[in-house]
Amino acid sequence: MTGRIELRDLRVTGVHGVLDEERDRPQPFSVDLDVWLDVAAAASSDALGDTADYGALVEAAARTVTTSSFRLLEALAAAVASAVLDADERARRVAATVRKLRPPVPRDLASAGVRVVLDRAG
Repeated sequence: MTGRIELRDLRVTGVHGVLDEERDRPQPFSVDLDVWLDVAAAASSDALGDTADYGALVEAAARTVTTSSFRLLEALAAAVASAVLDADERARRVAATVRKLRPPVPRDLASAGVRVVLDRAG
């Protein structure tokens, strides 16, 4: 039985971007995660040990945003997805959406974001 853990609007700050002003100080980002895994054991047992701990998945994503630095959202989103896959071997696929909440454009734009989907090899 395949299921999906959905984690929405994780707010973290990081130093990512192309422009000098973006690289001078941390700025806010929002992260959404979709993590696909087999949920049959958890559905039957109702035990945390039989599924991915979403707290650990959130920490892996937050750590990636706060401790690394990328110029492009594509690279950041790919790194977040990879970190989440590494955080729990039960995760088969991860979709990571990363949004810059203060994009440097001369218009009233709420966010700019990228979504990547990464499958576990094998």
